[in-house]
Amino acid sequence: MKRLLAVAALAFAGAALAAGAKDGSEIVIGQVAPLTGTIAGTGDEYVAGGAAYFAHVNASGGIGGRRIRVVVKDDSYKPEQTLALTRELLEKEQPLALFGFVGTGNVLALNKNRVLEDAGIALLAPYTGALDLREPMNPHIFHVRASYSDETARMVEQLSTLGLRKFAVFYQDDPFGKSGLAGAESAMRKLGQKLVASGAYDRTKPEEVDAAVAAIAPAAPEAVIMVSVNRASSAFIKKLRAQGSNARMFSISVVNFKELLKNAGEDVVRGVGISQVMPFPYAPQIPVVREFQQMMAKYQPGKVVSYASIESYIAAKVLVEAIRRAGPNPTRAGVMTQLEKMNDYDTGGFPISFSRENRVGSKFVEVTVIGQNGKLMR
Repeated sequence: MKRLLAVAALAFAGAALAAGAKDGSEIVIGQVAPLTGTIAGTGDEYVAGGAAYFAHVNASGGIGGRRIRVVVKDDSYKPEQTLALTRELLEKEQPLALFGFVGTGNVLALNKNRVLEDAGIALLAPYTGALDLREPMNPHIFHVRASYSDETARMVEQLSTLGLRKFAVFYQDDPFGKSGLAGAESAMRKLGQKLVASGAYDRTKPEEVDAAVAAIAPAAPEAVIMVSVNRASSAFIKKLRAQGSNARMFSISVVNFKELLKNAGEDVVRGVGISQVMPFPYAPQIPVVREFQQMMAKYQPGKVVSYASIESYIAAKVLVEAIRRAGPNPTRAGVMTQLEKMNDYDTGGFPISFSRENRVGSKFVEVTVIGQNGKLMR
């Protein structure tokens, strides 16, 4: 009986490694993202950017004559849904690779249940910078963005050069928020300092931030780093300002400045800094941005041009290149091997580098600021 089970397990593993095209005419990519729920706007943008590039590739003849079909499932930003939908996707659609998932806790759910390992499949470009997904390295996960620790360290470094010393952190009470909190604490320790305060909110109630404001406002911080989603950030900024705080407000990259403007108003969010891990998507200063803007207008008209959409666009370029390099009959293992070999791949002025020992393709971080008339400035 044990021998039969072992043979069955080997057969399943072999089928998983060979999976990817249900017939010779298409290449299937799987994506699970929040198209409803608290961060539906981010999910929609993250799907749109990749969709624009995949549509361009299909219009140009596909990959080796095969069209790309992206199967997108909506998890509403709920980790248990991410887990169930990914398993369903793997079983029913037999994707060649997974792409563009969103959320720290959501991807951690896959890790804890060894979903990627059991399927022998790569997940490229999860929309998260959590260290829990990078250390220790999971060889099946390929990141195209810098970590939250990289972002918070850059913010602390920049603010400290201005002479600021009293820092607080507002964060989402889950692995995502705690990862950013840990990054800020680590950066402060390197300066020989500690946070003066921190305050958290429940990820399922992003507008209920009173407890966090009550924890942070009395400490009179000179700067507050926000590791939070759009609605929570907007609510927190408004309520902290209403307490009379003049603290400099900085957010990590998952926040969309247009959502802050819409939810809190220009007067309230003017001067808020936002760290970014992708090239500036609003001015065509480098080739990949010019290309991205053109493809979004052509294949995703009406969708938002944003940091989220350019991130998934760049990631889609990386994935397509890996599939091309994997040969005329790509397998899951072949795609993983080619991603691993993608050292200093130029997407158009923005390089991505992976290796056998490294699954973090970029450590680029820059800080932008919301300026006059609601414009984002570098």
